[in-house]
Amino acid sequence: MKYIHCFQREHEFSYSRFQRYDMIDSERIDMKRRIIVGAHISAAGGVYTALTRAHAFPIFALQMFGSSPKQYKVTVPSQDAVQQFKELRKEYAIQHIFLHAPYLVNLASEKPFVRHMSREALAGHLQIADTLEADGVVFHIGSVGVSGNKEQGIERVIQGIVRVYGDTDHHSLLIIENSSGGSGKLGTTIQEMAQILDGVSRPVGVCLDTAHLYGAGVLDFIEPQLKEFFQEWDAKIHHSALKVIHANDSRGALGSFLDRHENIGEGHIGERGFFSLATYNQVRSVPWILEVPGFAGQGPDAENIAILNRIVQQ
Repeated sequence: MKYIHCFQREHEFSYSRFQRYDMIDSERIDMKRRIIVGAHISAAGGVYTALTRAHAFPIFALQMFGSSPKQYKVTVPSQDAVQQFKELRKEYAIQHIFLHAPYLVNLASEKPFVRHMSREALAGHLQIADTLEADGVVFHIGSVGVSGNKEQGIERVIQGIVRVYGDTDHHSLLIIENSSGGSGKLGTTIQEMAQILDGVSRPVGVCLDTAHLYGAGVLDFIEPQLKEFFQEWDAKIHHSALKVIHANDSRGALGSFLDRHENIGEGHIGERGFFSLATYNQVRSVPWILEVPGFAGQGPDAENIAILNRIVQQ
């Protein structure tokens, strides 16, 4: 795709061509629901620094790691850091905040030690989320391995979530993220996510990652597959369960099982795919968080934010 300048690109298609009434069901989409576009932001230097970085764009929804993404150990922010965080959030009018749990979390593991450490990490992040009054903690459900039993893995995930919640009331939710599939990963399909939600008596949220949906071969972001996907979604998962979209283009091909994020419009989903997704009300009432590599390789950037806003706010 050819560059014109930093925030403008030549398009492979005209949006107006896809806005004809014979192509978009006017009863399906409420364009008055303006999608909130946000990004995963570094919290290096203290949790409150993520808000300053978000405000610089500016964006009003963000995701950050509550602690190191590469270890189970959780470091709880100091009272001063929490106070600064709350003051800046109010000043910058940040509407949605999500924490992302460490990549090591695997509640589906057959190994008791891994499940124990995963529960400890999630409990620590849930404590931080409660303290920061965040929407929730997004986490990867995990894997049973190539030869593992998925049904048993789903049951272990359910038990793990129940134990993390405990008997305490929480401000924040645990939010399961769909996977890109392969190697025994759970949460690839709507059915698997529904089984987990149905197995926990307390509310559990869902995060849909677009690159994972594409890599898993679950959704190619064209019709009639999009319509069929949301028909199954509405039949199996309560409308209030969806809490956030991870808006990532996919470097991996459809059904490749690759979890490789790409900048918006530079991957296989493409601008047309995100435009089509945005025509469904199910996804218009939740924030869209970018987790893309960035055009300078430094993570979500102003250009990706501008591109996605241009696409979804048509």
